[in-house]
Amino acid sequence: MLKKRELNGHECHALFDLMTHPDVFPFVRQKANSYEEFMFLTKQTIEAEERGELISRTILDEWENPIGTINLFDIKDNAGFLGTWIGKPYHGKGMNTIAKEAFFQELFFEREIATVYMRIRQENIRSRKAAEKLPYTVRANESRPLVFQQLNQNGYIYDLYEVPKDLFTMNYMRQSAVVEELQPLEA
Repeated sequence: MLKKRELNGHECHALFDLMTHPDVFPFVRQKANSYEEFMFLTKQTIEAEERGELISRTILDEWENPIGTINLFDIKDNAGFLGTWIGKPYHGKGMNTIAKEAFFQELFFEREIATVYMRIRQENIRSRKAAEKLPYTVRANESRPLVFQQLNQNGYIYDLYEVPKDLFTMNYMRQSAVVEELQPLEA
């Protein structure tokens, strides 16, 4: 479902074509106006991950085709900001939730991340609804006033959401227990 970003021609072409769709492009953090610029940004992203500044993965569909990216930007004090985009043909298919679950497992269980923030533009209704569907996401406009104010220095543009490690872990353990209960007993 997820893999480390690569400077792979096929992968980069597919991602660039998906990213430039008018329903996707306005909400992408690392915008590229040409394929060459996309390759350059991908190279910078890979180097930034090697320096520990961010974590970036390519989202794959069930046939391992690249369909988007998921990233943790601005890592500081065991926290960072989530940035995700998925190509238009994959909207509404549940891929966003699956990618986030896998990424959060890596961040919280394999890395030293304690908090993931999501800044979502007020007009990005699709992303707000997707964030609010996740049972471990908390709207943090009031609970994290300093972060909220930093995001909105020039007026109220973003809502702030937070995924704390403990809430994700509790939900993950609850889901794992349900799966265990549903598995048939061996004779």
